[in-house]
Amino acid sequence: MRSAFLRLAVAAMALGLLAPAVQAQAADSGATIVVDYSNPGLTPAHWVLRLAPDGSGHFRSERGKAPVSDPQQFEPANVDRDVQLSAEFAGHVFQLAHQHNLFNAPCESHYKVAFQGWKKISYSGPDGAGSCTFNFAKDKDMQWLGESMVAVAGTIVEGARLETLLQHDRLGLDRETEFMMDAAKDGRLMEFSTIKGILERLAGDPEVLDRVRKRARTLLARADG
Repeated sequence: MRSAFLRLAVAAMALGLLAPAVQAQAADSGATIVVDYSNPGLTPAHWVLRLAPDGSGHFRSERGKAPVSDPQQFEPANVDRDVQLSAEFAGHVFQLAHQHNLFNAPCESHYKVAFQGWKKISYSGPDGAGSCTFNFAKDKDMQWLGESMVAVAGTIVEGARLETLLQHDRLGLDRETEFMMDAAKDGRLMEFSTIKGILERLAGDPEVLDRVRKRARTLLARADG
């Protein structure tokens, strides 16, 4: 039994040592995951997030025609920028792709649930390609993936909103960063590395409220964590 335990330990260590090499190989392969989201009742109504295994990616959003919920609130223009997610998050996403046959299977549950937005998740790489589309997934991993990507997109849009507020309404940063703190706690926002730049600006800006700077530093800690 001791010998078997030692063999398992050695195997686990070997996998741990190989993981960075495997991730680097995946990054070099040109594999890509694309999330295409649409919900005409929300702002933005449509966005696309393209992700590589190392966490690098690109995000593009379109506002749509939904009415403004708060006429006094500044809304960012359409977002179109490169983003950087954590390698850990990206690695888990690509792992799920391979665990779910590169998304080559129906994933819509057809449950009677509220409309959450259509999420088309696609994989392409030298090992194949596939995609599936769902409002609410029948598989818990796919549902987690959809909710997580929506949270990432929400963070990127919030970052753009912070940039707009910093330029046009510094007092509005107080309410916005308070919302972001609450949303970070319950998972509505995640992967704050995608907006690290604006958080660093706020954390070091003596012209914004002290509590705004403190919240920015707290969110930065999540980005670095």
